[in-house]
Amino acid sequence: MRVHQELLKNEKIPPPLVTKDIWNERFEDMCGFERYLTRNGFVVRKFFLNLSKKEQKKRFLARLEEAEKNWKFSAADIHERESWDDYMGAYEDMIRHTATEEAPWYVVPADNKWFTRVVVAAALVDTLQKLHLDYPKLDPDKRKQLQAARALLEKE
Repeated sequence: MRVHQELLKNEKIPPPLVTKDIWNERFEDMCGFERYLTRNGFVVRKFFLNLSKKEQKKRFLARLEEAEKNWKFSAADIHERESWDDYMGAYEDMIRHTATEEAPWYVVPADNKWFTRVVVAAALVDTLQKLHLDYPKLDPDKRKQLQAARALLEKE
């Protein structure tokens, strides 16, 4: 496993926590938290919107050229692009170490926003369908209560 120390240099992590095992420990914690959520009835789905470096450049230029998009731009983004390969490696490690059956990752091509939205929506629809959700069934006593309520309302 790669240790991306260069990605930690600007973070405010207490020095004793930055060990050679920091990433394995963090991945273990993430999986543990997601397992806890799943055991408590939550459905966890994770999406990595995989934007190419070329498309990122195009979007940055649009942010600079269009006044209404200037607010989205940060000069720090340009310096972060210098670490593109390091970030991609870190993302790969994170996905590889935190993808589980109960909390899978969906790596989605993100250069075309319409396609990204379709893929994410399809994954969500698939997940919802697998839940086999139905309205609660009413027992005979509850049905009688509803009929009585209807009769009262219709009298008004």
